[in-house]
Amino acid sequence: MRTLPAVEPRVTLVQHTERPDEIIAAAARLCYAADTEGLLEQGAEKARELVARLQRMGHHSPLEHASFTFYLEGVSRALTHQLVRHRIASYSQRSQRYVRHDAFDYIIPPQLEGITVRENGREVDAIEYFEETMDLIAERYAALNDALGRTGERSNEDARYVLPNACETRIFVTMNARELLHFFAERLCLRAQWEIRRVANMMLDAARQVAPAAFQGAGPKCIPMGRCPEGRMGCGRYAEMVKRYGSSEESES
Repeated sequence: MRTLPAVEPRVTLVQHTERPDEIIAAAARLCYAADTEGLLEQGAEKARELVARLQRMGHHSPLEHASFTFYLEGVSRALTHQLVRHRIASYSQRSQRYVRHDAFDYIIPPQLEGITVRENGREVDAIEYFEETMDLIAERYAALNDALGRTGERSNEDARYVLPNACETRIFVTMNARELLHFFAERLCLRAQWEIRRVANMMLDAARQVAPAAFQGAGPKCIPMGRCPEGRMGCGRYAEMVKRYGSSEESES
């Protein structure tokens, strides 16, 4: 069995609109400004006050003028399949067609810790079973690639059909602040899948560092709605979510 270091997610805020809160505030002021002199020279404190007011009013279109580019590493294909459903965004992902995956890294679901799988009358540690499965897939992928003649992208594109959702990948993501707020509303909900929720928390922490007003109070959709909209499917932890996300303080993943 291969011995690989544990794969952990890494989130890097690569770049963002300069002075995002101030740009958002300037865009909002322009809508009502007869005199545009000094529109781009307002102070950070006044900008934060206006952006907070925009959030309370639900006037979100000015937030679209601030964009944020993240580089995500150590995440699974399962995560990126969910991520790209957020369509008001731009994505660039490492290809399984142009990049050979003979010995791929993979993400191990934490729920496997401490449980066993019953196979052929014996109990097998679930993580060991999972790792053995990944090793077998890697061997089969390599064998198929060999059979296809190792022709680069032409053989990779068919051999990749056996690769699992657990396969580690890397992706650039660019979203504007308004779409990020929607992304956080959906993916920080406790009903969201654990991996994308963890990465969304890391993205929120990074975004708040540079645009505290735009992301003040950002969190699962129950926060801006003031209630859980999931009905019987709700997590029952609304008060905990308010305590965690109902301020501009950073949250841990």
